[in-house]
Amino acid sequence: MSKKQDPSIWQGFKAFLMRGNVVDLAVAVVVGAAFTNIVNAVVKGMINPVVGAIGTKNLDHYSSCLSSSCKGDQGIEIAWGSVLGATLQFMITAAVVYFLMVLPMAKFLARQEARRKAKEGAQEIVDVTELQVLKEIRDELVAQRDGTHSAGR
Repeated sequence: MSKKQDPSIWQGFKAFLMRGNVVDLAVAVVVGAAFTNIVNAVVKGMINPVVGAIGTKNLDHYSSCLSSSCKGDQGIEIAWGSVLGATLQFMITAAVVYFLMVLPMAKFLARQEARRKAKEGAQEIVDVTELQVLKEIRDELVAQRDGTHSAGR
């Protein structure tokens, strides 16, 4: 590489790092990793014991054999319990994230948006009322100047 190309490579790398997407993505990864700990704690500490009280906590030992015998390394064993366990773990985790994090946050943001719109609507009413009063004052002044005072509009 020539020395002429080095500055452009570094400038390109610097531009890449300074783009907002990269920083936002890095923040999202860090927050996501911390958030994972919260979700896992809720699932392991609260949800799994409830599921374990109804059935079993570990489905890994459930399997079926496709051949006549599945002793040792012989036969074809389908470990459907592992797949079922992973699927249930995913569904439970997704439910915890949705019901304990996403849904409350969406409701909170909707309330904030409704308050903001209500404030804007109230401000709009005040602005319209001020405009109407100013128009009435103008009309009264014009009427007084012309000598035709309109009483009791």
